[in-house]
Formats: sequence, C-alpha cells, structure tokens
Amino acid sequence: MSDSEKPTLLVVDGHSLAFRAFYALPVDSFVTRDGQHTNAIHGFLSMLILLLQNEKPTHLAVAFDISRFSFRTREYAEYKGTRSETPPEFVGQIPLLEEALKAMGVQTISKEDFEADDILATLSTQGAEQGFDVLVVSGDRDAIQLVKPAVTLLYPNARGVSELKRYDRDAVMERYGIEPEQYPDVAALVGETSDNLIGIDKVGEKTAVKWLNQFGSLDAILEHADEISGVVGQNLRDQKDRAIRNRRLNRLVTDVELPVGPKDLARRPIDETAVREVFDKLQFKTLLERVLKIAAAERGDSPTPIADTPSASAIPVIHTMVDEELAKWIRTQSAEGTKPLGLRVTAVGGTVTGFGLASDTETAFVPWAPGRMDYEALEGWLASDAPKYLHGAKSQFKILAGAGLHLGGIAFDTTLGAWLLKPGLKPEPLETQVYDYLGETLAVSDPTQLVPENEGASPATEAWYVLRVAEYLSGRLDPGSRSVLDSIELPLIPVLARMELRGITVNHDVLAGLTAQLTETSTEVAKLAFAEIGREINLGSPKQLQEVLFDQLGMPKTRSNKTGFSTDAASLADLQEQNPHPFLDLLLQHRDATKLMQIIASIDKAIDSTGRVHTTYEQAGSSTGRIASNDPNLQNVPVKTEIGRRIRSAFEPSEGFETLLTADYSQIEMRIMAHLSGDSGLIEAFNSGEDLHRFVGARIFSVAPEDVTPTMRTKVKAMSYGLAYGLSAFGLSKQLRIETSEAKELMADYFTRFGAVRDYLRDVVEQAKVDGYTTTIFGRRRPFPDLHSNNRVLRENAQRQALNSPIQGSAADILKRAMLSIESDMADMQSRMLLQVHDELVFEVSPGELDALTEIVRLRMGSAADLTVPLDVQVGTGPNWDAAAH
Repeated sequence: MSDSEKPTLLVVDGHSLAFRAFYALPVDSFVTRDGQHTNAIHGFLSMLILLLQNEKPTHLAVAFDISRFSFRTREYAEYKGTRSETPPEFVGQIPLLEEALKAMGVQTISKEDFEADDILATLSTQGAEQGFDVLVVSGDRDAIQLVKPAVTLLYPNARGVSELKRYDRDAVMERYGIEPEQYPDVAALVGETSDNLIGIDKVGEKTAVKWLNQFGSLDAILEHADEISGVVGQNLRDQKDRAIRNRRLNRLVTDVELPVGPKDLARRPIDETAVREVFDKLQFKTLLERVLKIAAAERGDSPTPIADTPSASAIPVIHTMVDEELAKWIRTQSAEGTKPLGLRVTAVGGTVTGFGLASDTETAFVPWAPGRMDYEALEGWLASDAPKYLHGAKSQFKILAGAGLHLGGIAFDTTLGAWLLKPGLKPEPLETQVYDYLGETLAVSDPTQLVPENEGASPATEAWYVLRVAEYLSGRLDPGSRSVLDSIELPLIPVLARMELRGITVNHDVLAGLTAQLTETSTEVAKLAFAEIGREINLGSPKQLQEVLFDQLGMPKTRSNKTGFSTDAASLADLQEQNPHPFLDLLLQHRDATKLMQIIASIDKAIDSTGRVHTTYEQAGSSTGRIASNDPNLQNVPVKTEIGRRIRSAFEPSEGFETLLTADYSQIEMRIMAHLSGDSGLIEAFNSGEDLHRFVGARIFSVAPEDVTPTMRTKVKAMSYGLAYGLSAFGLSKQLRIETSEAKELMADYFTRFGAVRDYLRDVVEQAKVDGYTTTIFGRRRPFPDLHSNNRVLRENAQRQALNSPIQGSAADILKRAMLSIESDMADMQSRMLLQVHDELVFEVSPGELDALTEIVRLRMGSAADLTVPLDVQVGTGPNWDAAAH
C-alpha cells in the first residue's frame, strides 16, 4: 500500500487541548446568553475543524480523562498534586464539548484508572501496527515518546491551540538531540513540574541529553553513575530512586484494554440537525458554518447557508502597481473616494517599505521607493477623507508621519472595533481576528526565525482581510457602541498618535538625583532591618521573608498561596497594623523605595536623544474605556507623595515654550454619580459650589457644615467614592480602620440622606442582570456575563464592576471628547497637548498663547458633557509638571 493510500488516524487528548484553549482565549469574551463560559470549547473546536480540513483523517477519536486519579496516583499520591483547582469557568465545558463532538460524529473515549495519554498511546501503537498514518494531538510532552515512522505528534505552541508544531523523528532530534523513545528518560532525570515529578537536583535538559547520548538509556546511566563526577554525579547517586520512579510513571501504557480499536474509529457523518442545535446553544455561528461546510464537502454538495455569518472567499490576485495605473485603480475601487478600502502599511525599523490596499474583490501592493516613483495619487488618497479600514491604525499613522505622509479618513479600526464589541478582550493580532471571526487562516511568518520557513501573507492580502474583519465587526456592534467608535475612538487615534510623537522633555539630572537618594535610603533601611533580625537576607525573596516573619518572629500567618503564605504589600500592611514590628515597618519602607526606583528607572531609560520621553497610549487598554499608558507607564507616578511630586518636577517644557499647563476634572466621578442617580442632595451640593464632602458630612452627621471635622470629612469621602466602587461595610471598616458596625451605621446614614444614590446603585446592577451589560452616558457597553455565574466570587466581582462601569466609562468618554475638541481648537496654535494621565491633561505653552489656551481648555473640558451638575475644571501652570499642579 502506498503512503497516499494509507488511512489516517487522528487521536486527540481532549482535556489537554481544552485546557490550553481555556487559557489561550479570554474567559469573558466567550459566554452564552445564560452565563455558560465556552472559551475552551470554542478554541478546541476551532483547532479540530482546522485539523479536519488540513489533515483529512479517515479515522478519528478524542480521549478524555475521567478524573485526576489513576493507577499513577495510587502508586505515588503526590502525582500531579501541585496542580491548582480547576477554574470554576472551566467547569461544565467538557460535557458540552463532548456533546458537540458527538453531534459532529466524533467518537470520544475514556477509561477508568487511566489517563487520556494512555488511550492515545494504545491507539497510536495499534494504528501504526495496522498500517495507519497516525497523528497524535496532545499538549503533554510525554506524548513525544509515541513518535515513530508512522506516528507524528502535533503539539500546540505557547500561544494556545491555533498553531500546532509537527514532531516527527527528525523534529524531535532537532529540538532535543535524542530519539523520541528516549524522551521519558530525559523527563525522568529532569522531572516534570506539571506532574509534580521531582527530578535529580541540578540536572537540566542539557545534562540529561548529554548523559543519554553518552550512555544510551536511563538504566545505563544509573549503571555508570559512579563514573559521573561532580555535584550532579553525587546527586544522581543519592537521588536515583526519583529517576526510577519518574520513569515508571511517565511511561505511557500502550496496551490499555479499550472497547474500540483504530479500525472502529472510521469517520462518522456529521449530524447537521444536532450540530445546529448544540452550536446554537453555544452561540457559535461562525463555527457552525465551518462545520456545515465540512459536512457538505463530505457529501459532495453545497452547505445550507446561514444568515449573518461570514463566508470564506477566494483571496484576490495581487496587483503590483504605481503611478497612473495606481491612480486609476484607487478611483475605481473606492468609487471616487466614497467606498472604504482596506489599508495595510509595512515598515522595517520604522521605515515604510510598502502599502497593501484592498477592495471587496481586488487587492494591490504598492512598493515604496520615494524619489524614484510618482506617488501623488497614493499620497493624496492617504491624506484625504476617503474612508479607510485599518488594523492598529495608530501605529500605522505614526509610521506614515515618520515618512512625511498624513493619514486621514480612518473609518474603522478592527482593533478598536473588537474591543468595543468585547471590552474584556486584549488587543489581538490580525491573524487571530481572521481566525476567530472569519474562521480562516492568515499566513504569518515566524518573527523569531531569521529565515522564516513560511512566507507571510502580502500586505495586500492583509488589507483584504482587514476589510472583511471590519465588515464582520460592523455588523455586530450595537448602535451605541458604533456611535462611540465613530464619534470618540476613531477621531482620537490621530490625537493620541501626535501626542506620542511629540513626547515630553524630562530632566535626567533630576531623576538621577532622586535615584541616588532612594538608593541611599534603601541601603540604610535594609541595614536597620537586618539589625532587627540579626542577619542579612534578600528582602525581595518571599521564601526568605516567610521564614523570618512566620518562623523567626512567630507572626500570625497571612493568607496562603502556592509558595506558603503571602508576603505581598497588602498582606504585610494588614500584618503591621495588627501585629506591629520594627522589621515590618522597615521592610515596607524598603519596598516603597525599591518600587519608586523602578518607576524612575523606567522613565529615565525611555529618555531619547532629544531629551524627551514618548509614552504609548493604549486605547483598548481597559474594560471601562480608560486610556492606559505604557513604556513608560506614567500613570504609575505617585500623585500625593513627596517623592512622586519630585518625579513630576523632572517633566519640563521644551526649549521655545514658556510653561507647562495642566488641567483636570474635580470630583468627576461623583459628579457623574449625581447626574446618573438624580439625587437632589448631591445635585444641590455641586450646584451650590459647596465642598462636596463637607456638605455630605453635614447631612450625615447632622451638624452645620462649618462643624464637620477633618475626621468626619475623611469618612464621608471614603464612603462616597467607595460606594461607586462597590465597597462593602467590611472594606470601608478596613480602609478607615473603624469597627465594621460603625461602617454599617455610616452607610445606613448615608443612604438615609441620599436615597437616590442607593436606588441607582441597586438598579444599575439589576438592569445589568436583565440586559447583560451596562451603558455609559454616551452608549459605550460593557458586558457582564458573570452576573449570572454560579460561582459566588465571580458573581460578586461582576456586581462591583457593574456598579462602577457606567461611572468610570462615562468619565473616560468625557475626557476623550474634551481632548478632541481641544486639539481641534489648537490647530492654529504653536502650543501642544503632551500627556493624558488619569483625568489630567498636560500642555506645553508657546509664548503669548497662555490666555487663549487656558480659555480653550476650560471651555472644552467644561462642556464635554451636558450633566445636571457643572463639570469643574482645575487649571495650573508652572515650569514643570509638579509646579503646574493645582
């Protein structure tokens, strides 16, 4: 029988791949209407569908574990003992996955007392003996031992299950330097952390492979153990029982008695009715179409179409063009600039190398060689308002700006569109979006390879996929979210890009002086801490701190974690409050100094050759809509501490500018709370211009406003902001260091005087349970599927987030709207907007423009939203960021 005639047996480790899919895909982005998490199912089925399409197996089975217990745990009770509890979101997904597989005609197999890998080992061994080409799909490295001439392992990469690396004998040799059947010997010597199999101390993979190549097998290594010198040789002799035990446990069983053999696993027809029913319950529209296409292909006819589902199209032929031909193509394909085109800019080292353009039916690649070709048509189209769809538009805007090109007409960004659809979703590369939304595979070259094995897709093809993903997302955004995208997020892209390009001048000498001071402080504090315990330790080592705190000093245990008991900042602060000790106080001081030095170092490292720091703004960096700051993260700079102020004093106006101007909102979250709740008391406080917390304190404590003490005001402030974040009476008591009973009484008094706040906070959660999401003033949605979770912790976390999301999200939208208006009004000015940090904006002011800029900032920030209370804007100026504080 020729190789082409041999049947193909595909066997999959169900639990292994489902777990990998669970951790690869965001939990909150895959939830059914009744609150069932489905990310593991979605990832697993996506992988399986690709395998069916690419490998075309004639025989197929998926093996599942029945439980964590097997003959291995009977022999060694600690086997896999370090694995954490199954995440509650994963619970319930395996039965649903098995139901989906059954509908697809896929046989599933389990065996009491054995693991899924043993089933794979048995079937692959039998399949090879019976003339099959065998493909084993597993995320367990023990499966490497199964590789042989007729058996290939498909192993998922670190990013999840969307890409599988093929391990035949040569690939195993290249990766490990051993034969596949020798892998268990390596694992026996090194140990397997995931299985809680402890190896020989100080023996790593390189040492184990060297020994195997020298002696041939684990048995031979142990026989010649006396010939191995050094510490590792002694460890081998002393701990050889570990290796023997590990080898006994990691050997996969190849003769499990199963109810079926390879020949019984022939592909069964897909039950389209059952598939539609199961996939509808799981809300897998895209996956359903892909499965039905497979079913149709196997029948030899066309699938029944499904409404509102993307369909695969043939990738258009790429036309490489410039000059007049390009000008005509752009006019035709964009319908004279009225129809959106996909755009993809390619660059090497920040230098533009080419452009990919695409319509629904055609694609074009434009090589970039300025000075040698006429790009007038392209440059004109780029700068025009003609609609363009991009992925990650801000980075491409900056690349084009570096080449002296302007990008206008950004009509859709698939990064932002996907984020608005699922705000908990982290920004994904284009190939992931193509895979998730279209069910297709975009060719991507491996960036880690100097000479990639696989050629990536052309930017023209990428632009075509951008266009299709954008159209898919457009059809799924609700009107409110689409309005936020069109009126806030897309116009903000060039504003943020220009802020990133401008950067801000930072004085290195100021930072260096602070670092020297903190280093000295840290060293002195460490010496005092060591004196308290009579010895030197690594103050950054949790293990050593646990030994000092709980063994030497006998302090009460904190909450337990994987390494013993917690030594994080919150746990130590609680410990110091309950059991004060000089060492703890010094340890916390040392941590503060160390953290500040890290913040300063990240800023100092980012100063470029012009003396400026260019932070990166992540629009899709939070679920609420708040903008995040990275590389360096300027939101980490403390606001209220002396050191924090000195760090800010290093931020200065550039040469030619006379001052910095800062502006932020006063109590914006409480003002939004007053507007959303309609509470007459809060509205009166803001409209009267009274100090909010003094006004509220007077009501709660039944005293005149002038008699509200600082302590009363502190309690009221903590209460007001705490309620907006779902703070409990217990949390308030901890924050204020008062009894829980007093905190409960304080909350009761607050709600007695401000009942509309209580009603609003209660109603917003109840409405979110009905709708499945919360909405900001401007229509931004945030889904909360965990409001119906059976897990109490997840449910209560979702309730707290749902309380605050409309307030936080509205605050984010208001600031973004203000930024858009201010940037527009500053178009003819030399002054520049430089930073956005929390609710604060920082500008550098050109000589003679201070009064005009101040008026613009006050007007635009104050009118960014029409609330029932005024938006109070505080403005300050000074020679540095700290001095400009107000």
